[in-house]
Amino acid sequence: MAKIAVIGAVLEPPEKTQCIFNGIVSEYKEIIKGRMGLPMNDKGIAVISITVLGELDTINSFVGKLGKINGVTVKAAFSKGEY
Repeated sequence: MAKIAVIGAVLEPPEKTQCIFNGIVSEYKEIIKGRMGLPMNDKGIAVISITVLGELDTINSFVGKLGKINGVTVKAAFSKGEY
């Protein structure tokens, strides 16, 4: 059964991390249902939220890969139910 999750990420600085970040995101495009990015150029960061629907192991793998990028802080919130 699949879970719904929201993944929140902060990229600091985005110009050094976004290419790698976007490459990993594209690897998981089949589970991504929505994405919103908020560039904060005056602060030197970008805030991104991604909504996903997928198996728990797949989502955890996605979050783990994003978290290994130097300059990226990432957290995930999961649904209690399964869909």
